[in-house]
Amino acid sequence: MSEPIRNKKLDSITAPYVFFSPNSCQLTSTRTKTANAVMETTDVQFSITRTPQNTPANAAPISSRAQQPGVTSIKEEDMNQAAASLFAQNPALVSMMQAKLGSLVGRSSGYIESLPASVRRRVAGLKGIQKEHSKLEAEFQEEVLQLEKKFFAKFTPLYEKRAKIVNGGAEPSEEEVKAGEQVDEDHEHNEASAEEKNEDAGENVKGIPEFWLSAMKNQISLAEMITDRDEGALKHLTDIRMQYLDRPGFKLIFGFADNDYFTNKTITKTYFYQEENGYGGDFIYDHAEGDKIDWKSGKDLTVKIESKKQRNKNTKQTRVVKKTVPTESFFNFFSPPKPPADEDEATSDIEERLELDYQLGEDIKEKLIPRAIDWFTGEALQFESLEDFDEGEFEDEDDEEEDDLSDDRDEEDESDEGDDGTKPKQEAAECKQS
Repeated sequence: MSEPIRNKKLDSITAPYVFFSPNSCQLTSTRTKTANAVMETTDVQFSITRTPQNTPANAAPISSRAQQPGVTSIKEEDMNQAAASLFAQNPALVSMMQAKLGSLVGRSSGYIESLPASVRRRVAGLKGIQKEHSKLEAEFQEEVLQLEKKFFAKFTPLYEKRAKIVNGGAEPSEEEVKAGEQVDEDHEHNEASAEEKNEDAGENVKGIPEFWLSAMKNQISLAEMITDRDEGALKHLTDIRMQYLDRPGFKLIFGFADNDYFTNKTITKTYFYQEENGYGGDFIYDHAEGDKIDWKSGKDLTVKIESKKQRNKNTKQTRVVKKTVPTESFFNFFSPPKPPADEDEATSDIEERLELDYQLGEDIKEKLIPRAIDWFTGEALQFESLEDFDEGEFEDEDDEEEDDLSDDRDEEDESDEGDDGTKPKQEAAECKQS
């Protein structure tokens, strides 16, 4: 009778096994055997069968005390770095996870459905009460808006007087000057010595030059948008004002004097809200629209001209090709990003740009216009919250100095090492003494 065909691969696989003494039933030894081997003892015979659970890829005796890595053996920093690297290399994975998590938002866990009918009825009643609460919240937001408009009408004469003083059309009254000087006296850090004050009468100076440009450059969110090229045009800003719309929304109006960049006397940007209120009765931002800027020839600050030389392969003649490409500019503010027509087309980049654009409009409406003089002098900066800045971008100067000293010590230590990389014995002895 012929022998059955043996699987040579199985013969090469070994598995650990243990055997016990028949009398004491205690572990007496461990060893490795072939997977289908048979072990014999004096009284008992054990048959070892290979299974996926007890057959490792390599034979390893139990006495090696090998252990699987535990949670405590993995550093949190290493895990964070590994996760960041994984997501950075797999953007598709990130999108898939975001889509999956998004689909889970608002999905019922089944708990409500599992409640008795009487309890579910009470839950439905609470939802009805909440609906009435939402109606009151919407009424509250509407009344707040009407109150804002009421007081905005009272602010408007003050803004008009401010614009006249800034542009040299009027002078402040003695009472207004004294009130302003009293404010300076109340703030000791704004006091200046006689030597620091400019006593020039300034008869040739009209109004307050570059008032709005200086105020905008002190406002953090706006300053990041203003380039050196923009300043030439923004110096001609005469006023920034705001108007409420008949529907929920507002319009920002930038007034300009004659300049070499564009012919517009005013450039506006309008922010529209959705017709329906959001959760909590708040108005929901919908989109923004900006005026078209009539740039003079060659003065468009939102583009730049790139020149590139090209050589003809046959004639070897060269020519210069000029290409117009978009560039960073504050005036891109008047060409706001458009929200996607379909929610499925929305990306994090578009949503981030829309949020930034709306926040800039709110900063101009709520911060810059009401307190322009405080932004011009820089006093408003002390009330600005720095929570949005990453603390990792800043470090204490003392720590930096300590790092420099540490680097210097390391360099000194390296220079004192011998040719073989070891330090002299004499220095080691001195260290022990100290």
